[in-house]
Amino acid sequence: MPETVNPETHHEKSDVNVRALLWSVVIFIVFAAVTHLVLYLQFQFYRSKFRGKTNAPLTAVARPADAAVPPEPRLQPFVTRNVSGAVNPPDTNTPVTDMEQMRATEEQALRTPGWVDRQRGVVRLPIEVAKQLAVERLGVAAAAKPALSEAEGAAGARPGAAAPTQGRHP
Repeated sequence: MPETVNPETHHEKSDVNVRALLWSVVIFIVFAAVTHLVLYLQFQFYRSKFRGKTNAPLTAVARPADAAVPPEPRLQPFVTRNVSGAVNPPDTNTPVTDMEQMRATEEQALRTPGWVDRQRGVVRLPIEVAKQLAVERLGVAAAAKPALSEAEGAAGARPGAAAPTQGRHP
């Protein structure tokens, strides 16, 4: 049986311009190579220009001699001591143990007396003792107030009379 052929159908000659497609790929590859070469040369230029300047100090402030270990709070790799004074191994020191240690130190400072500044006479008292002293001083001040009011009446007539001081620390 003879095949029926459509006389209007035939091979299309204007499909894709392969030459233009290949040239665009070649141009893209050349452009990428030139770009990478320029960036490499720029990197080498900056590396040679700034070599040795990275060791310059970041600040003009001098570093203290005792700054080998930063102040509290520290990150875990630094040597720390527990409440009893023993050195904690680095792998046992965690944020949880840091918090427990900080709270124990604060609790000890809250419950025990001690000097804050010996030269100025500033002390740290347990909170219950401090409350008791405050109540006693308010009681003494309230009892002394009638006697002071008579003295204030006499002193009030003079300008520049000194006002009584209450609640001063010893």
